[in-house]
Amino acid sequence: MEIMIAFLVGFPFISALLQGLTKNNKTRKIITYVSAGAIIFAALMFTVTYYTLGGGQMTFNEETLIGGVPFVEIVDYLMVAGEVFLVVLITVLSIKYKKYYAAILSIAQTGLEFWYEFSGIKPEVQINNLYCDQLTIIMVMIVAVVGTLITVYACGYMDDYHHHHGDEVKDRRGFFFAIMYVFIGAMFGLVFSNNLIWLYFFWEVTSVCSFLLIGYTKTGEAINNCFKALWMNLLGGLGMAVGIVIFGINHGVTDLQSILTQDKSLIVLPVICLSFGALTKSAQLPFSKWLLGAMVAPTPSSALLHSATMVKAGVYLLIRLAPAMSGEFSGYMVGLVGGLTFLAMSMLAITAYDGKKVLAYSTLSNLGLITACAGIGTEETVWAAIFLVIFHAVSKSLLFQTVGSIEHQTGSRDIETMHGLVRRYPYLTWTLVVGIAGMFLAPFGMLVSKWAALKAFVDTGLASGSTLEIIVSTLLVLCICFGSATTLFYWSKWLATVLSSNPADKRRKNTITANQWASLFTHAGLMILIVFVFPLISKFVVKPYTAKIFNSEYAVISSENIVLTILMVVFIFVIPILTYVLVAKNRPFPKAERYFNGIGTPDQVGFIDSFGNEKKEFLTNWYMEDIFGESHMYKPSVYVSIFLIAAFTVATIVTGGLC
Repeated sequence: MEIMIAFLVGFPFISALLQGLTKNNKTRKIITYVSAGAIIFAALMFTVTYYTLGGGQMTFNEETLIGGVPFVEIVDYLMVAGEVFLVVLITVLSIKYKKYYAAILSIAQTGLEFWYEFSGIKPEVQINNLYCDQLTIIMVMIVAVVGTLITVYACGYMDDYHHHHGDEVKDRRGFFFAIMYVFIGAMFGLVFSNNLIWLYFFWEVTSVCSFLLIGYTKTGEAINNCFKALWMNLLGGLGMAVGIVIFGINHGVTDLQSILTQDKSLIVLPVICLSFGALTKSAQLPFSKWLLGAMVAPTPSSALLHSATMVKAGVYLLIRLAPAMSGEFSGYMVGLVGGLTFLAMSMLAITAYDGKKVLAYSTLSNLGLITACAGIGTEETVWAAIFLVIFHAVSKSLLFQTVGSIEHQTGSRDIETMHGLVRRYPYLTWTLVVGIAGMFLAPFGMLVSKWAALKAFVDTGLASGSTLEIIVSTLLVLCICFGSATTLFYWSKWLATVLSSNPADKRRKNTITANQWASLFTHAGLMILIVFVFPLISKFVVKPYTAKIFNSEYAVISSENIVLTILMVVFIFVIPILTYVLVAKNRPFPKAERYFNGIGTPDQVGFIDSFGNEKKEFLTNWYMEDIFGESHMYKPSVYVSIFLIAAFTVATIVTGGLC
């Protein structure tokens, strides 16, 4: 197992080095295919081995000597060197682009960590640096499968990208693929790390990787947006560093699992500090702007940030901390910020007509719901949060890749230009439909998880004797109800748009490359497959994790729910597919006469008005910018979230949480 972990963490860095050194694009593609296959195979073998050995909580033997030096010491030295490299890199680039605040934040947090580690104040506690349980396995599979498939997709996408942009954007594909694989390696390191210092190191690597990918084009907008992402995540990293130091000095805690064994009423402040870092990483309010600005980067980097790496690191940590936050100020803060983000970003998504921007708002919204679930910290909400992570990762990766391909085919990612897409590009339309359905329709797990979260919020309020907890639960119920309604609105609007058409829409030549299709079809297949194995994932992966963490045998999903899910799968997938294959496959599209309050034209896309003038039909969606636009909603949401974070932090200190 230790060798497999070393491979999963180390091999992507080796692949990144090869990608960076390779100048030939064909060779780079071969490296990408081999790397993706090797990582997916290793992740599958690790998962099989894990369950073969019992499938419980695992720690690892780290006494191995390499050249007479303990393996752990070698890793520590490498991380120190890595920290120095990162702070120098950030400082140099900050000076180059005159963004000095980023350098100050980087030096401050690195200096704090070095002081803690090398001043002798860090407690000498024997810990397990590596740790694995069912949540680790879920994250490993997401990073391995979703993350590497995105790199396969990027092989074809980046060819088209530089073809379309010509000399506008310098071709730095070697750098682009190298950073993507560093990202993947850092995520593996993060989810396996139990040592808080190790976790912090990989955390910072992901921050720098996102910064470099967002700034890929080096345009003025890209530079501003990548530094916005950097300083916000460095601010979160500084908060995380403070939390680690408090845990070590005041509580003698230096590893993640030991946090859960402490009296949670005495560790509220350091948990808030760690949660603050997680909120920035997952782009929750008031830090959401950095993820919206990340849309300036090429689509594969957006897909990677939103599905398998950057933002998932934040919610992963919050799910780990959930038991320590339950019923405390830290949990109320995280829950309310998450609920506010879910509602506000769902409403803002209604006003967006750029496909990638809708996906960005949707990501922020769903991350908000996951965050709220982690903040409440009950078994039901953690169960729901984990399934939201699984379905969101696959669905959002599929959607970003599909929208990127649509943009290259049509020259636009404006939703209004997607009318009739089902006739023009049917295969792309159906991958888009699967992705959208996965976000809000039954029997996909996003809807089931939202139902579980809503039920848990209600149950928490009913069972609690605390006035504050009742208020928090009530507010979260309102957020999820209204946020889910707006979610239904914007997804239905987009879905109806791509499935509508007129006789002028004709099938067009598809130039999507084989590697792009490989990733798109695999993601779509995974999306549907997870629906079928949903009960098995719950029984053998998620439920054992929540049962162990909460010491409970409570059945979150009953046998009746499983039967209902199977029936829904049959009605939604099996019957329509059989009907299409047996009856409708060779039938032409039905034609319907349209009434236009005038004389219809022969092509059925216009009419002759009362003055004898020919008018063309034009349909458009209503985006409600005058009601829910950023100018009306964003700043108030930011101010409220800042107030929540400040209020609960101050309340913690005043009530003795500084201990």
